[in-house]
Amino acid sequence: MTGRRVIPLRWPAVVAVAAVGVVGVVAFTWPFFVTGDFARDHGNDAPWLFAVLLGLLAVVCLAEVTAGRLDAKTIAVLGVAAAAGGGLRLLSAGTAGLEPMFFVVIVAGRVLGPGVGFVSGALAVTTGALLTGGVGPWLPFQMICAGGIGLGAGVLPARAGGRAERWVLAAYALVTGLGFGLVMNLWFWPFLGANSPSGMGFVPGAPLSENLAHYGLFYLATSLGWDLPRGVLNAVLVVVAGPALLRVFRRGARRAAFGVPVVFQPATVAEGRPGTSLPDAERPR
Repeated sequence: MTGRRVIPLRWPAVVAVAAVGVVGVVAFTWPFFVTGDFARDHGNDAPWLFAVLLGLLAVVCLAEVTAGRLDAKTIAVLGVAAAAGGGLRLLSAGTAGLEPMFFVVIVAGRVLGPGVGFVSGALAVTTGALLTGGVGPWLPFQMICAGGIGLGAGVLPARAGGRAERWVLAAYALVTGLGFGLVMNLWFWPFLGANSPSGMGFVPGAPLSENLAHYGLFYLATSLGWDLPRGVLNAVLVVVAGPALLRVFRRGARRAAFGVPVVFQPATVAEGRPGTSLPDAERPR
């Protein structure tokens, strides 16, 4: 099987994912680009992004449906990926940063394509949050990050089925395990205020370089120890169990025959077969 994705990303979904990406970038990076007065006056407006992001994520799913990509077979595969990811999240619930859920998201995105990878990542996080009681204002940010991981896995260039694919996916799992924490911290870091460690907090209106330096120190001191185990665990899972899971997804995709149009033809009745009846005009005289 070549590196062709089973379910390609069509332009309506591209537009929807791009909109989610733009809003997500703004939602995560706004502290670095706004003035001090704006940060003080509108910093508490950030939770309103919860509804906006959830709405845009729903638009992604709707775009896939209207493009004809989310049929019953695709929805079934998404359900399996979301259930598997949510179940793995339930096992660890992020303890010590260990979150094997991303292993399933990466494999699903790799096999099924970037659009389905994005949706499966978002749904896996949502499923895990419902199972663990982790629903809160951080959830849409997690959905964007996990969806982005699945989307990125769907556009990796390595040829399918080779040894290089395994190592490319393992490196991707390691990098995204670190990147998930690096990005996710930004949803709450600006609001720590006096609770942030000395020299590591957000300073409204400070130069970009200063806030970046503060955040870099904050990440190294508080998050890296959690993110590194996440990345290492998922990289190891890709190396050890990745080939088997890739084969399972690809076998299921071949049997589901994604992309093959369904053609309905009138049933034909064989003459003389027991238990069949023919129209009067066609009955033997």
